[in-house]
Amino acid sequence: MPIKSLLCASAVLAVAGSTAFAETEIQWWHAMGGTNGERVNKIAEDFNATQDDYKVVPVYKGNYTETMTAAIAAFRANEHPQIVQVFEVGTATMMAAKGAIYPVEKLMNDAGEPFDGDAFLPAVVSYYETPEGELLSMPFNSSSPVLWYNKDALDAAGAEVPTTWDEVKTASRKLVDNGMKCGVSFGWQSWVMIENFSAWHNLPTGTKENGFAGFDTELTFNNAQVAARLDDIASMGQDGLFVYGGRRGDSLPMFTNGECGMWMNSSAYYGSISSQAQFEFGQAMLPLDTSIADAPQNSIIGGATLWVLEGHDEAEYKGTAKFLTYLSSPEVQSWWHQETGYVPITTAAYELSKSQGFYDSNPGTDTAIKQLSLNTPTANSRGLRYGNFVQIRDVINEELEALWGGEKTAQEALDAAVERGNDLLRRFERTANPS
Repeated sequence: MPIKSLLCASAVLAVAGSTAFAETEIQWWHAMGGTNGERVNKIAEDFNATQDDYKVVPVYKGNYTETMTAAIAAFRANEHPQIVQVFEVGTATMMAAKGAIYPVEKLMNDAGEPFDGDAFLPAVVSYYETPEGELLSMPFNSSSPVLWYNKDALDAAGAEVPTTWDEVKTASRKLVDNGMKCGVSFGWQSWVMIENFSAWHNLPTGTKENGFAGFDTELTFNNAQVAARLDDIASMGQDGLFVYGGRRGDSLPMFTNGECGMWMNSSAYYGSISSQAQFEFGQAMLPLDTSIADAPQNSIIGGATLWVLEGHDEAEYKGTAKFLTYLSSPEVQSWWHQETGYVPITTAAYELSKSQGFYDSNPGTDTAIKQLSLNTPTANSRGLRYGNFVQIRDVINEELEALWGGEKTAQEALDAAVERGNDLLRRFERTANPS
């Protein structure tokens, strides 16, 4: 290589090295595996391409529980990331981690980034606000449970898309009589059949505004209304109208393989169902139990938010704030929503999807948004904030599985879940408020 070319190449490398050195790295620990993990990587890569000062590095750390546990351990070792994705039931745990979290609204204001709390969907941000209305973490992948249905199977069985639990039972009977192995199933049963069923019918799951008003809350979801609904579902299991298929999304194949005609779970399964189902499908609002309410209240969210952790320098927080501005932009949020089925977290992203014709070409994909926005959330339908709720959900799973297995009645299962859950709440309260 001629000397002149060599010098030019050296100069280019020096500039490139200088640029790379100048980049401030932002670690983003997340729990999105598979295709959604690839989408997370794309968001980070696209942000990095917009500027040269910051580099967001997404790192997959396992499922939600594993990611939160890893972040807590890393914080104690002072090796924690700037951003960590935490699922909604970890909110109380994060709030109790005094000195560990940097509230997102404060971060944006400190960094001089534009921030308008009114731009976000109320049912989404209300889950993550302090009693004074300060947003603690940035909504990212928010969803709500919906009723997925196999339109081809319903048509073949002469059944209508149900809007009430009585109609769910009728449609299930027709599907099974027409040859399907089961009428309806669901996943994430605590979220769908305890937390959202209660919000949908404006019933509390606990005292103290479902835990929002204090850690000294107690669970109350063992009421007669929830017990009656669960007993009825258990009775449907005797002749295949209902089939239990696992705790999280384990029962998805039962729907996509054509085994079950209806499935209740997150709207965020849109991408998976679109790629797997070989039949025409749709999504509808959750069914109403007309013995409890004349009309639904609103559903509550699931999914996760992005929490910013303390202990980093000003430049890193500046970059973190800029990334969160990018992440919540209408263009990024509408793309993420349309790809995954998670709801757009802002009104602007929802309106952009409308103007792009997404809901016209994909009918029903705004069901979760309509459910969340159906009414102004009440103290019973805002969400829930219980300490140790990851463990409490495990308890609920165990007790409901005893119900599906015929070992307990619904009332016995719910009473046991509340008693065991309240023990876990008291342990959390002692940890959060040590004397």
